[in-house]
Amino acid sequence: MGDPRNSDGEANEKCFSNSEAQTESPVQVFSEPSAASRDQMETRLYKRRWLIVFLFSSYSLCNSYQWIQYGIINNIFMKFYNVDSFTIDWMSMIYMLTYIPLIFPVTWLLDKKGLRVVALAATALNCTGTWIKVASAKPNLFPVTFLGQVMCSVAQVFILGMPSRIASVWFGSNEVSTACSIGVFGNQLGIAIGFLVPPILVPNVEDMDELASHIVVMFYITAGVATFLFILVLIVFQERPALPPSQSQAAARLIPTESYSYSSSILRLLRNTPFIVLLISYGLNVGCFYAVGTLLNQMIIKHYPGEEVNAGRIGLTIVIAGMVGSLICGIWLDRTKTYKQTTLAVYVMSLVGLAVYAFTLDLGHLWVVFITAGALGFFMTGYLPLGFEFAVELTYPESEGTSSGLLNCSAQVFGIIFTICQGKLINTFSTLAGNLFLCAFLIIGTIITGFIKSELRRQKANQLAKTSAAVILDYGATTPINY
Repeated sequence: MGDPRNSDGEANEKCFSNSEAQTESPVQVFSEPSAASRDQMETRLYKRRWLIVFLFSSYSLCNSYQWIQYGIINNIFMKFYNVDSFTIDWMSMIYMLTYIPLIFPVTWLLDKKGLRVVALAATALNCTGTWIKVASAKPNLFPVTFLGQVMCSVAQVFILGMPSRIASVWFGSNEVSTACSIGVFGNQLGIAIGFLVPPILVPNVEDMDELASHIVVMFYITAGVATFLFILVLIVFQERPALPPSQSQAAARLIPTESYSYSSSILRLLRNTPFIVLLISYGLNVGCFYAVGTLLNQMIIKHYPGEEVNAGRIGLTIVIAGMVGSLICGIWLDRTKTYKQTTLAVYVMSLVGLAVYAFTLDLGHLWVVFITAGALGFFMTGYLPLGFEFAVELTYPESEGTSSGLLNCSAQVFGIIFTICQGKLINTFSTLAGNLFLCAFLIIGTIITGFIKSELRRQKANQLAKTSAAVILDYGATTPINY
């Protein structure tokens, strides 16, 4: 037989016929003794998996950058469009609001049509939104720029729940947490750039024509990047590898498509008590992060007037530290599989980080704020992939997109509530009052996390498959298997 090749040009050495399998390699039988079943249960890792996850991270970056694009220079856009602070806050909160009703049809589409269709929809919507914004760089066109932001927020619905799905579909059992962290990494890097770049590209100048020229340059750069990524996804992005990367994915492929019911999957998840507890605790933590990110400019400017650029740099520090935290947590999970312990530890440190940040914000020293904000970001932003991966473990073999979508839906609901409430507290009382409000809910989330029953179903499935394979090999390739 010839040397079969996969899309990466590597030898696909496992795809042998029945007779070749008996002579050249041990028989790999896990669920049925037929040759067809053996082929289904074979696994392989493809080099393309890294291209897929990095491409996803890139278009996730482009979209998440726009989430905070307006909020980090809140005072400048207030002046340019002649609107109040709360209206500009909605340019961030619209990302949260659109997610809530749209996540269910989008996860249904993901389960029915797959990764490629969802990736194309995400990049097309994001590209369209950026070009609408290009046409909105005039003081009387706030409704147009808001429409563009709405389009980008809809694109986000097709992105946020994808990291765990891509990790499961493309990566091996010892890589999934790291791959999920890389997927989330792109989202976090986009937020970091969103904190850093707008204050640099759009300085706080008084001349409206000059300000408009700065804004339109920022919008053109974003539109160019979004267009390039849409074309790249159209050409490169692939649905799934020819062979599954892990035994849990191999088993998932054996489930007949017609037997899957999206509504039944949702009901099973809602009856999964450990997942529901995680759903609440995740929403509380990430909702706090959304509120802090949205209101960061207002908090910094309140204590350090004229420091718009440093407000962006502080936001950058938060997210960069969180990206490091995410990668470390992903690698740690792949090595230890201590999902609950790691999640709880990071949750506690998020609480400590926010409390320290709250009490040091008004000391008058920006370097102190940089340090405390970095510590906060390392744990609070680093928590994001932990929740995704813990949820997949608790809910296997349910769709990763569905569980991740529900987690993000919880985060958006709490994010809107916390942003509005913290904003009112900051304006009425002080930044300390607003941040302590969030600390109270992180205390509740920490307690709730401690009650999650850790049932690692995906790990059990992989271990069971390995055990079955070992038993079969012990009995020999030709030993019949009775069912």
